[in-house]
Amino acid sequence: MKLRRLAAVAAGGLGATAFANAALARRADPLDPPLPGDQGTYRWRGIDVAYTEAGDPEDPDLVFLHGVNAAGTSREFDAVFERLAERYHAIALDLPGFGHSDRPPLLYSASLYESFVADFLADLTEDAVCVASSLTCAYAVSAADRTDVSRLVLVCPSADSMGDRDVFRRSLLRLPLVGTAAFNLIASKPSIRYFSADHGYYDLSNKPEEEVEYQWQSAHQPGARYAPASFVSGFLDSKTDLAAAVGDLDVPVTLVWGREAEINPLSEGRDLAEAADARLVVVDYARLLPHAEHPDEFLDAVEPALPRVERE
Repeated sequence: MKLRRLAAVAAGGLGATAFANAALARRADPLDPPLPGDQGTYRWRGIDVAYTEAGDPEDPDLVFLHGVNAAGTSREFDAVFERLAERYHAIALDLPGFGHSDRPPLLYSASLYESFVADFLADLTEDAVCVASSLTCAYAVSAADRTDVSRLVLVCPSADSMGDRDVFRRSLLRLPLVGTAAFNLIASKPSIRYFSADHGYYDLSNKPEEEVEYQWQSAHQPGARYAPASFVSGFLDSKTDLAAAVGDLDVPVTLVWGREAEINPLSEGRDLAEAADARLVVVDYARLLPHAEHPDEFLDAVEPALPRVERE
């Protein structure tokens, strides 16, 4: 009788979990475009990768690579994208497994993203300025060694974030029932607000509520958990030695750091700037997302790093 009762409780728990997962999936609407502009698709290894472009195609190419997290998309650059598109040919993409891009159930890895970024830049841009955020900075640096870019702007760059690789954690989040439930907790609105306040923003009131809503919607699209499963288990951490790799590049590199960043503290930025002989600019009252929290200060900081565009 006890075993029968235990089995019934377990079945009821799984049923409730399945019901909750299905209810959350029904609440998610089709995802709106992340940024204003022309929406395009880049076919890469059977994956449709979505990107937004704006500005004059005759102007210098300026490519944006969003950071990696449970709900990452190119909307991260919403506060600066249109303004920079007034002078540059701005292109912001959703990495494979995120946003409007396809989200197949791959075992995502840093090497996959490094190859993707290199191919995207080689196929769709010419001597681009590449603006990357946190972990994608390592992918941008790796790509810059393989293809032509004119300059790099790296915002709080990091090559690692989650420590040692953990196959069990990745496998757990990929499970259809339990994994979906666990990911729904990670990507809940309270969780999005918590992580934004913990290391993304210095002052969470600077993050519009519609940004939280968009991140939640993005994280509840079909297949949304597969790429983040690799992220939280350490498989998206790059093997790139940032100091050595940046120092070996023959293109100008600008580092942008939030003064109050804690996961990637400013001391690391100073060490990296010194080791790689790179320009370092600091944005006050900001953490990992100075471009989102203080766009005016960010634009002032990166202005010297961008090519001059002459207008008649």
